[in-house]
Amino acid sequence: MSKKWYNMFVSVGQGAPTPAAPADDDSASPTPSQSSAAQAVADIAASIAPQPTKFTQPVNNPTSFTEIYNAAEIQAPAHGFTVMKVADMLRSEHIRSLPRDVKRSSVLVALEASGASIQDVIQDAVKLDRALDTFERVQEKSLLELETRKNQENQQIQAEMDRIVAEHKARMQANNDEVAKERERFYGWRLKKQEEEQKISDTVSYFVTENPITTGGSAAAPAASPQAEK
Repeated sequence: MSKKWYNMFVSVGQGAPTPAAPADDDSASPTPSQSSAAQAVADIAASIAPQPTKFTQPVNNPTSFTEIYNAAEIQAPAHGFTVMKVADMLRSEHIRSLPRDVKRSSVLVALEASGASIQDVIQDAVKLDRALDTFERVQEKSLLELETRKNQENQQIQAEMDRIVAEHKARMQANNDEVAKERERFYGWRLKKQEEEQKISDTVSYFVTENPITTGGSAAAPAASPQAEK
C-alpha cells in the first residue's frame, strides 16, 4: 500500500452534507442502513462455528492480553487487519471526530481497498473474545480450587488449635485440682492439730498459772498466691 490507510477514504461522505448530530453519539437511534449493517455483522458472528479455545503454553502474566492471545495461538489475518487494528483506526485522530456512520464507512472502504473483509475482522474479534472467556474460566477454576484447599487447611489448623487449647485447659484444671486437694488435706490436718494442741494445753493447765501452750493458731485459710488466683 503506497498510501496511508486513512487516505483511502478522505472522500467518503463528500458531496452530501453530514448530519449535524454529535460526532459519536451512541445513544442516537440507528438509521435503517445502520440497523441492516449491524444485523449483517451479527449474522457473520453467529455464522462462526464455536470452537473450544485451547492454550498451548502457560500464561505467565495474566494482565497481558497479548500473551493470552499468543497462548491460544490466535493468528492475525494475512492482510493484517485485526479487530485491534480496526479499533485503533476508529480512534485515530483522522476520523475519531467524524460521525459514527462515516467512521464505519471509512473503515469498510479501507478494508475493501486492502482486499480484506469485515468477516475476517469479526472472526478475529470472536476468537479473541472466546480466548478471554476461556482464560477467565481457567482463572476462576484456579481461584475456586485455591479457596477450597485453603478452607480445608484452615479447618485443619482450627482443629489443631482446638486440640492444643483443650490439652492446655486440661493441664490447668489438673493443676487446680491438685492445689484444691492439697488445701483440703492441709485444712483437715490443721483441725486435728488444734485438737492435739487443746489436749496438751488442758493437761498443762493443771500445773501452771499461765499456760504456755498455744491453741487454735491461724484458723483462717492462707491467702492464695497470685498465680493460684489465676
